[in-house]
Amino acid sequence: MRDFNTVISYIKAQYKTDNFIPLHVPRFGGNEKKYLLETIDSTFVSSVGAYVDQFEVMMQNITQTKKSVAVVNGTAAIQVALRLAGVNSGDEVLTQALTFVATANSISYLNASPVFLDVDLDTMGLSSKAVALFLEEFGDLREDGCYNKKTGKRISACLPMHTFGFPVHLEELIVVCKKWNIPVVEDAAESLGSQYKGKPTGSFGTLGAFSFNGNKIVTSGGGGAIVTNDFKLGERAKYLTTTAKIPHPYEYVHDEMGYNFRMPNLNAALACAQLEQLDVFLENKRKLALEYKSFFSTIGINFRTETPDTKANYWLMCVELENKAERDLFLSNTNANDVMTRPIWQLMYRLPMYENCQRDQQMNAEFLEERIVNIPSSVR
Repeated sequence: MRDFNTVISYIKAQYKTDNFIPLHVPRFGGNEKKYLLETIDSTFVSSVGAYVDQFEVMMQNITQTKKSVAVVNGTAAIQVALRLAGVNSGDEVLTQALTFVATANSISYLNASPVFLDVDLDTMGLSSKAVALFLEEFGDLREDGCYNKKTGKRISACLPMHTFGFPVHLEELIVVCKKWNIPVVEDAAESLGSQYKGKPTGSFGTLGAFSFNGNKIVTSGGGGAIVTNDFKLGERAKYLTTTAKIPHPYEYVHDEMGYNFRMPNLNAALACAQLEQLDVFLENKRKLALEYKSFFSTIGINFRTETPDTKANYWLMCVELENKAERDLFLSNTNANDVMTRPIWQLMYRLPMYENCQRDQQMNAEFLEERIVNIPSSVR
């Protein structure tokens, strides 16, 4: 096994400290305090306020979509986006097992079931080839949608996740899903600022969902956003996430089950200040990624980079080790020396609540699960 002391020394030099180096922390160098104080002075600190409106406009511009809706977190954004795409109780959603648990949970919250399909080795995201193979074997296209021959359930959406900000092969995936009449909802929680063939992630599917958790490239402390180019769907997203309340000067009338998923104005103020700095953050991260790539190539470790025709935001940067034993040694050595590193997630079907879900062979996902490690990726 190789010695990882050079890696530890290099990362500490990058962050110019011998103290603990976390995986990813927010950077507040703009108008955060100013906007937060303005919000407090306005007394509009809850779910109505100028910064909520401003945040939604900023997200529309950044994602080049027609409608953006601020919500309380990324998980809520995915859940509502799936419902808007037509996912109903008892349905199935095609997605990847190599993901954060929120992707699968969002499906389950609608009383639907995830079907776990393999990822591509280059993007670490849902494979269009795996989706095509699954549908050729199990798909049954009817007048009212696509059904699973094995379970008899309707397959009402496909939910790819742009792992660590690396876009999946969207064009190929959308072609497959269109053939089978399955809407695509992008889990873009990790990919704010990433592009596929010159267009922002989140803008390709029927809807897209973003996260602004404290560890994301841009944070609002807690928050999320739904984006879409279907303005009517966007309006309905706003309605559902604000408790399905019919507008009225004073009456409380709710005509269906909605959600109290509103982003507070305080969080939106923080998000607006952060979004103003997004271009600077992206530039800083690309510089760090280039430096990491150069360093790791000299010691024979594969540093993961963006694929052709894409531009990744490099939210969480990662390396690929030779095998699980080397991965575990890398993790233990770095963490023991105050450099935080983290393995990629356990595959969803290893978790007790998803162990009985239908899945394919997962060859690529299992290969990556044993080898991928995130390294410190904060904006310096």
